[in-house]
Amino acid sequence: MNEEEKRLSAVDRAWLLMDRPSNPMTVLALTIFDGRLKYSRLCEIIAQHFLAFERFRCRPVTDLMGGRWVEAEDFDLADHVLSVALPGEAGKRELEALAAELASTPLSPDRPRWSFHLVENYLGGSALIFRIHHCYADGIALVRVYLSLTESEPTAAHVRKGPARKTRPGAGAEAEAGESSDWFASLSSLYAPAASFLEKTAREGAHLVERGLHYAMNPGEMATAIRDVADVATEMARIGTLADEPATRLKHRASGVKHVAWGERLPFEEVRTISRVLACTINDVITSTLAGALGRYLESQGDPVTGLVIRAAVPVNLREELSEPPTLGNQFGLVFVELPVGIRHPLERLYAVRAKMQALKGSHQPLATLGLLATVGSLPAALEDPALALFSAKASLVLSNVPGPRQKLYMGGVPISQLLFWVPQAGSIGVGVSVLTYHDQLQFGVIADRNLIPAPDELVRFMHAELERLVLLVLIGPGGSFAG
Repeated sequence: MNEEEKRLSAVDRAWLLMDRPSNPMTVLALTIFDGRLKYSRLCEIIAQHFLAFERFRCRPVTDLMGGRWVEAEDFDLADHVLSVALPGEAGKRELEALAAELASTPLSPDRPRWSFHLVENYLGGSALIFRIHHCYADGIALVRVYLSLTESEPTAAHVRKGPARKTRPGAGAEAEAGESSDWFASLSSLYAPAASFLEKTAREGAHLVERGLHYAMNPGEMATAIRDVADVATEMARIGTLADEPATRLKHRASGVKHVAWGERLPFEEVRTISRVLACTINDVITSTLAGALGRYLESQGDPVTGLVIRAAVPVNLREELSEPPTLGNQFGLVFVELPVGIRHPLERLYAVRAKMQALKGSHQPLATLGLLATVGSLPAALEDPALALFSAKASLVLSNVPGPRQKLYMGGVPISQLLFWVPQAGSIGVGVSVLTYHDQLQFGVIADRNLIPAPDELVRFMHAELERLVLLVLIGPGGSFAG
């Protein structure tokens, strides 16, 4: 690693400083196999592909104003790749309990902050739980890295070739980690104007004179850049003036004990068809479904929901293009999406969500939140608490939607039947909802502090029910009636 790669960026430092006993900043991923994956084969795959990224041999260390990636002494893969067995029936309930326990347990700061737990006895096959601290990379980068551990064919002859390992631990370069899947190309278009501006401003210092001459010859572009900066500054101020979230049970004091749940696989084509018929986006359908499910859940707990609107913090990719190999670090912003949980009728709620989502398109809010995170990460650690409290007061949950690979994947020759993940929550936010599509199937996942949602599988069931109600309404057609 060169000196620049050893430096902990301000945004990565901000995510590292967000760690709290009740909210470890840990990304959790679950892979379920149709068959048994051998521990020795898993170790080979991780050594060849995952450790091709030198940062994964390092641990983050902060000082008063900054931080660095420090190579771990006496790195031992066995400390990070563990084999475990589920108790009892070794079914879904036991696997959810293990995932929840790991999600609630902070990763050791004395070693690189990631781990793999291979469950060798899940429903006659295997499962793999992957944990990593958010400071290493954002979701887009981590998904790409994780998929470099997989193959598109079941035979060993089709296993991807990774970069040769260096003889000295930690000396490898962040180099080739496998080919990326085609579906990633679509992600690069998200908020492209904002990403372009982010890249230009990041190079500002190095090209100040060159840009000054360019703007002198092209005053129209200079005016556009000035307007962009002003818009970002205005958005930063607007975020600060957003009203705090209403005092629902989703904002109760957290216990630090997480529960996780996931639902049955749903046909992705069905969701896409609904979005086309109703002239909205897939994100609109998912967000509206979540809003309806949250309304039903709160109502089932005896909470009033009439007219209630809460916000979800939604990550937005700010990478201008998806490089090969994938670059680590955090390059995303957030938008605060209003969820009209008090609207009962699925269509009315869907179009209310669509209007809010359209208003956010082209917004500078993702850049503004990224700028705020960079600012927080540049301040002394003692100032993190008030900044984090202000930031997390603006949302009740985190919602992350990642389009996954459409083809079936394998790891070590073993077919993968399900891919799931759960995002960390910061500050006073204690609920996370994730949506991942894989092999033309869609799955909802929920992670929640037990003081907020003791049984997250209930929320998952409500999400399935709300989606079914929307499908039914589409099938009934405009001439039908609907009660709900």
